[in-house]
Amino acid sequence: MSGAVTRVLVADDQTVVREGIVMLLGLLPGIEVVGAAADGEEAVTLVERHHPDVVLMDLRMPRVDGVEATRRIRAAYPQTEVVVLTTYADDDSLFPALQAGARGYLTKDAGGEEIAKAIADVRAGAAGLSPQVQLRLLERLSEHGARSAPPVEPSTARPGELPDGLTAREAEVLALIAEGLSNAEIAQRLFVSQATVKTHINNLFAKTAVRDRAQAVAYAFRHGITGTQQ
Repeated sequence: MSGAVTRVLVADDQTVVREGIVMLLGLLPGIEVVGAAADGEEAVTLVERHHPDVVLMDLRMPRVDGVEATRRIRAAYPQTEVVVLTTYADDDSLFPALQAGARGYLTKDAGGEEIAKAIADVRAGAAGLSPQVQLRLLERLSEHGARSAPPVEPSTARPGELPDGLTAREAEVLALIAEGLSNAEIAQRLFVSQATVKTHINNLFAKTAVRDRAQAVAYAFRHGITGTQQ
């Protein structure tokens, strides 16, 4: 695994920024840049051509923006993960990107180490979110919970009190996904096997009709299912 190379495509409409990101990635071990796109339309075309493992995606681009490009890529090439790399961390940028299927979200002040970690995280099936983005998501969870009816304890709630027929354990697993934990970390936290965690995740994905972990995180925000309730 240590010798595995992650193939990355960069999409950004600003030439200087795009070339700078490509240069930075070229200095990181275990990463190969397979292409660079100037807009979302070209990003989709290059994904079809090169089948990268990860796309680093800007949001505000001409022709096709990053959200729509992410949606197309995730629908047609589900093995390709998307990490958003943008100037914007506002809710109107963040949540549509996650709902479109992005599994990572970084702002452009991220350093090489943070970008490498996000790429590695999404390749491992975890969320590749910057600390400030994680904080914003947790704040949204808290805000949603404060506006909602009295919060439901995932470990003691009756099934009817949770959305879409989620069980208490599935809600607990969903809350841990929203915290950015990997399957291995969830298994360790709950003292169960990774196979059991995967079963819970498959079940909750089917019940909530989400396609991946990023959409599961967005679902958790909408329904106030958060680890802060535990």
